[in-house]
Amino acid sequence: MPMQPWFTDAKLGIFIHYGIYAVDGVPESWAFYSGQVTRERYLAQLDGFTAAHYDPESWAALFARAGARYAVLTARHHDGVALWDSGHDGLDVARHTPAGRDLVRGFVDAVRGAGLRVGLYYSHSDWNHPDYASVSYPGSREEHSRTHPLVVPVDGREDPAAWRRYLAYRDGQVAELMDRYRPDLLWFDGEWERSEEQWGIDALAELISASGPDTVLNARMLSRGDYATPEQGLPVRAPDGPWELCLTVNDSWGHQHADGNHKSVRQLVRYFTETIGMGGNLLLGVGPREDGTIPAEQAERLEGLGAWIARHDAAVHGTDAGLPPGHHHSPSTLSADRRTLYLICPDIPREYVALKGLRTPVKRVSVLGSGKELGHHVTGGHGEVPGITWIDAPGAADLDEYATVLAVELSDDLDLYRGRGRQ
Repeated sequence: MPMQPWFTDAKLGIFIHYGIYAVDGVPESWAFYSGQVTRERYLAQLDGFTAAHYDPESWAALFARAGARYAVLTARHHDGVALWDSGHDGLDVARHTPAGRDLVRGFVDAVRGAGLRVGLYYSHSDWNHPDYASVSYPGSREEHSRTHPLVVPVDGREDPAAWRRYLAYRDGQVAELMDRYRPDLLWFDGEWERSEEQWGIDALAELISASGPDTVLNARMLSRGDYATPEQGLPVRAPDGPWELCLTVNDSWGHQHADGNHKSVRQLVRYFTETIGMGGNLLLGVGPREDGTIPAEQAERLEGLGAWIARHDAAVHGTDAGLPPGHHHSPSTLSADRRTLYLICPDIPREYVALKGLRTPVKRVSVLGSGKELGHHVTGGHGEVPGITWIDAPGAADLDEYATVLAVELSDDLDLYRGRGRQ
């Protein structure tokens, strides 16, 4: 399926990890998997999950102010606790917590109402489901997936009937998500524990396509995924094809009471511009408290990033990846018609901003936002090797607090020299 254009032009999404793990503020699902807490202690959080102040309309309004074009909610993590009233066996917040209702419906309606695309996260794995433990076939990625007691049978024997029941449960829940909520994107996870064949990826992909042929799938649907999902670390080289960096605002996906290590707005602008400069999207993660409120420290950072995007929208939406490394010292983007380069300067330019390898003549350079026109000239060049284009640095009055953007208007389509010079 061709990639949906809305996704590649979205640039920013918000990733919401919301679940019972916010009650005690422990790592989502992993807390009992790793033995940080007992399984019983982890599941006791069901009794404290109230969603008492859950207000998805305020979430959606915040995400829109952040400049996001889509939002992804953890409909069901590896712990198996669904955020909707599932008709299939398993845990869900409607039947097993004081929240007592479908939380996905409110999210979907609010996000769509704010003009954003809807994404739902779903884990292939369910470490609490009685039929999940099975013998791992070759192809699972992690050694612990072949030895962990929540993943393999106690006696080490395969039970094909149990595994078929588990896949029916998983497929049934995914079908519920598709039929009830019609998500624009399904964000899968947990794929490392089984092979593609064992997961029945082709059958699941066909199930999704039958209900939503335009639904975007991430790469954790293995060969049926539409885009790559590097996590927490910005790649040095962009993945092939569409991609998305998923990144937390602090150090945690879900709400952890003691995690105050929030990235600054300046850091988030840097992550964002580096990502879009390489042609990707940023999926920025926030972790609401158990009552449904988003911590002020996280909301403030979303607002700050959104204000920067609003001031520099021309360099964000309707653009493609910018210059390859070596031509400009910082991130850049390129307009869809290939006639305007946007040079993003996170650091204050001193005297000049230099462009190397630019063959296309420059018509005009200005500061995005203020409109201040900047002088430019070319020095050097020999034969096929173009000279360096020097752009006058903007004055203090035209600098942005987080990253200044220079719009470089070209006389024709961008043409770059990528050679090694005279040998």
